[in-house]
Amino acid sequence: MSSLLTTTDQMGRKVTFSYPPGRIVSLVPSQTEFLVDIGAPLVGRTKFCIHPQPEVQEIPVIGGTKNFRFEKIKSLQPDLIIGNKEENYKDRILALEKDFPVWMSDIYTLDDAFEMMGALGCLCNRERRSHQIILGCKGAVERIKNTGGGTVIYLIWQDPWMAAGKHTFIDHLLTQLGYENVIKGDRYPVLTNEEVTDLNPDYIFLSSEPYPFKKKHLNSVMDRWPHIECRLVDGALYSWYGSRLRMWS
Repeated sequence: MSSLLTTTDQMGRKVTFSYPPGRIVSLVPSQTEFLVDIGAPLVGRTKFCIHPQPEVQEIPVIGGTKNFRFEKIKSLQPDLIIGNKEENYKDRILALEKDFPVWMSDIYTLDDAFEMMGALGCLCNRERRSHQIILGCKGAVERIKNTGGGTVIYLIWQDPWMAAGKHTFIDHLLTQLGYENVIKGDRYPVLTNEEVTDLNPDYIFLSSEPYPFKKKHLNSVMDRWPHIECRLVDGALYSWYGSRLRMWS
């Protein structure tokens, strides 16, 4: 039997919903993966929520993380919607809140990620499974601590170049690995070729998402900066703040 529960999300907002929720829509890929892994009753996901396979294939798609389809969400009649401050546009979240309770995460550090996973475990009445996953994630990221080293630029886009800067989860994870991010600006600043040259990092990481950097891009970057070690990296490992963190082990 369900009852109304009021809780506070990671943005400090009060959220009241039917507990335990029987129909959940997730608007963020990393959180979708975690919710599936703990056995939460997901009835909607974005087109970018592609893990875990094959489980997500049976969950209806409600659009993208930025431009979701309101009518599709309404047709699913969720008890609870799970979003994220960075991933989802504020105006669209406010529109959803007129009809449904929306719990928002706000994640910049590993501790924020662990807090989110614990909170969702409680919200979904899946505390035991959530706790197991958190322990696995903590063990994995502890084992990779300071396994890297040197200075780095982590590129997420080209034309123009965009890099992960301070106050991002990517920057925090790079620090955990032992790298020094030479981008000192906040969020995702745009860089010129000259700025990259002047920053002269030991490494340039080309992320597989959101821009799908491939081997041809790597070759082009290596030709432009032959003195810098350039690597293609799995963007999900560096930016998904859910159960995927276990894959670092």
